[in-house]
Amino acid sequence: MSPDSKNLTLADHLIELKRRLVKSLIAAGIAFIFTYTWSEELYLFLSKPVLQTLPPGQRFIAFTTVAEPFFIYLKIGAAAAVVLSSPYVIYQVWAFAAPGLYRHERIFLVPVVVASFFLFMAGIVFSYLVMFPLGFRYLLSFATPELRPFISMGIYFSFAIKMMIALGVAFQLPLVILVLARAGMVSARTLLSYWRYVFVLCFVAGAVFTPPDVFSQVLLSVPLLVLYGLGVILAMIFGKKKEETA
Repeated sequence: MSPDSKNLTLADHLIELKRRLVKSLIAAGIAFIFTYTWSEELYLFLSKPVLQTLPPGQRFIAFTTVAEPFFIYLKIGAAAAVVLSSPYVIYQVWAFAAPGLYRHERIFLVPVVVASFFLFMAGIVFSYLVMFPLGFRYLLSFATPELRPFISMGIYFSFAIKMMIALGVAFQLPLVILVLARAGMVSARTLLSYWRYVFVLCFVAGAVFTPPDVFSQVLLSVPLLVLYGLGVILAMIFGKKKEETA
């Protein structure tokens, strides 16, 4: 533990956490002012993966309640605001953890924030370019002339936004493992010893965040396992060695 963090009480940590949460919410709120004005364009962009896999001439069910389009555009604007403000929010998260690091370790804060942002965006891009097309193509392959898909725009966008944010967060896993390994809190050997539990947790996460079919679950669970394996490799290479802790 850093000497600086030893002087802080639990109340100090909670006050600092509240301060950084408020800053993050303000940043997201300012970003929302801009993203909401582009919510219709974002709607068209996000709808492409599923519309391209629907049968010819098939479209979304426009809306089932009077207020549904308004709330959908609101959700899209809010999700885009999270993405737009994510560099600042990510910085606040890592800056909150900085007092637990030694001074010579804090020089890595900026590279970690930059890497965290790019990993977050990589998760979103992966979900949009890989998971959505493969998953929708498989799920909609069960459609027949007698069994036509009627997809509600509200249900689709709730699912799409949840998946993109979840993948963006999941892609932080190798970086989190690397930081913990550099701090000496975990080791590659310890991470490898828990591989059975990680395997189960990855498939549980796949079951929670995807539709109830094996294909979609595997489509999420396998990348999570790969990310964990990448984190273990990084811990092997860059983790704190015994001579460093001596």
